[in-house]
Amino acid sequence: MTLALSIIGINIVYVSLNTLRTILVIKGQRLLAAMLSIVEVGIYLLGLTIVLQNLTSLLNIAAYCAGFGAGVYIGSCLEQRLALGYVNVQVIVNSTDCNLPSLLREEGYGVTSWQAQGRDGDRLVLQVLAKRSNEKSLLAFLQSVSPNAFIISYEPKNFVGGFWTKHIRTF
Repeated sequence: MTLALSIIGINIVYVSLNTLRTILVIKGQRLLAAMLSIVEVGIYLLGLTIVLQNLTSLLNIAAYCAGFGAGVYIGSCLEQRLALGYVNVQVIVNSTDCNLPSLLREEGYGVTSWQAQGRDGDRLVLQVLAKRSNEKSLLAFLQSVSPNAFIISYEPKNFVGGFWTKHIRTF
C-alpha cells in the first residue's frame, strides 16, 4: 500500500509539472519550460521505474493511472492560480457618452475606446489589456459599473508597440 501511495504522489507531481511545462511553452516561456522539463523527466523516470519493477501488482498500475488523472487536475488548478500571461477584454456598452474609460484608467488599466454601430444604435467599444491574474477583478469591476455591457475576453499571443510593451519582459 505504501508503494501504491508513493506511485500516486510521484505521478501527481510529474503530471502537474508536465501540464505547467506545456502551458509555459504555449505562453512563450521556453527557457523556464526547458528547466522544468529536466525535473519533470527525472520524476517521470522514477515513477515509471517503480511501476515497471512491480508490474505484477494491479494496485500499483491502478495507482499510476490514478496519479496521472489527479496530476492533470492539480496541474490545471495550479495553472489557473498562477494565471500566467495577459488577457484582452473587449467591452461594448450601449451609451457612447459613458465614463467607463475614465473609470478604468483610474483603476490603472490601459484603455482604447471607439464608437461603433450596433443593431439598436450607437455603441462604445473598449479594449482593455490586463494581466490574467487581474481578469476576475476586472470583470467584477466592469459588471458592477456597467451591468448591461457585453464583455468578451481572450488571451493575446503577441504584443508590438503600445502602452504595455514597456512592461512586458520576454525570454
